[in-house]
Amino acid sequence: MSSLSLSSGALRRGGAAVLRLLVAIVLTLAGLLVVTFFIGRVMPIDPVLAVVGDRATEEVYQAAYKALGLDQSLFMQFWIYVTNVVQGDFGRSVLTSRPIVEDVLHYFPATLELATFGTLIGVCFGVPLGIQAAVHQGKWIDQVARFIGLLGYSAPVFWLGLMGLLVFYAKLDWVGGPGRLDVAYDDLVDPVTGVLMLDAALAGEWEVVGNAFSHLVLPSAVLGYNSMAYISRMTRSFMVEQLRQEYITTARVKGLSERRVVWRHALGNIAVPLITVIALSYAHLLEGSVLTETVFAWPGLGSYITASLLNADMNAVLGGTLIIGVTFIGINLFCDALYRLVDPRAKS
Repeated sequence: MSSLSLSSGALRRGGAAVLRLLVAIVLTLAGLLVVTFFIGRVMPIDPVLAVVGDRATEEVYQAAYKALGLDQSLFMQFWIYVTNVVQGDFGRSVLTSRPIVEDVLHYFPATLELATFGTLIGVCFGVPLGIQAAVHQGKWIDQVARFIGLLGYSAPVFWLGLMGLLVFYAKLDWVGGPGRLDVAYDDLVDPVTGVLMLDAALAGEWEVVGNAFSHLVLPSAVLGYNSMAYISRMTRSFMVEQLRQEYITTARVKGLSERRVVWRHALGNIAVPLITVIALSYAHLLEGSVLTETVFAWPGLGSYITASLLNADMNAVLGGTLIIGVTFIGINLFCDALYRLVDPRAKS
């Protein structure tokens, strides 16, 4: 009887947790809808001119004004927009004349590919660098880590991109140039996932894989360097605090090797905050890679939103912003799941 009551109590707690999570997701999306819609409406941009042009007659202008629903009240416009979004209709893009959903599915994989590789570079180099800086605090490797972090924070991303293109593409010819692929390889691979390297590998086009990688390595390295600066700094801070704890002293007194003390005990105890740092870095690269995409002519979502904003294509701007918001929520949910795997205390 007691076991049944315990299991029913666990089910109730689990159901309440799921309900709270769903409510939080709905409220977050609703808030994002409200903010993006009303900011789009108060911006000094006339979406009608984007449709009819600045040489249209007054009759044509008024007809387009009514067709876009701008003659109705602001709250009615918002209600119509929310109703359409719930049904999966984000409207059509003025810039591409396609549904926003199709545009997002076309451009977002390129941003996802770029941000993922950038984050992998940041993690693979930033975490070990931060750990070594903390272990050898005040020594030369610590100074090098601080210098790398300072340069990564202070150097503009567009400047790093331009210098990278000048040195590694124009002068040394070690990497591919702007864009995702050389013109000679265009249309050789049918898009399946939208991630070019993966699609080329699935099709067995290994030359395309190599060419796509040569174009990806430099922009992802620029983003990865910025991510590495942040991750290494935070890793160092977390590790310095852990290495001062009494359990570390106790482990050393018991005769455990320094490698085990550092890489198992100390690193294990910073796993949860480190996951948060990496997730924030990844989310930042997904939403903040506009300058990198512009410098490298990378056809991602950031470039799409920027071009849409410059052309007063507010449906595209709102749709892209919502997709980024949903991605943020997805990353947070994934982090919550990782917390429970890494730290059993998070389950309680």
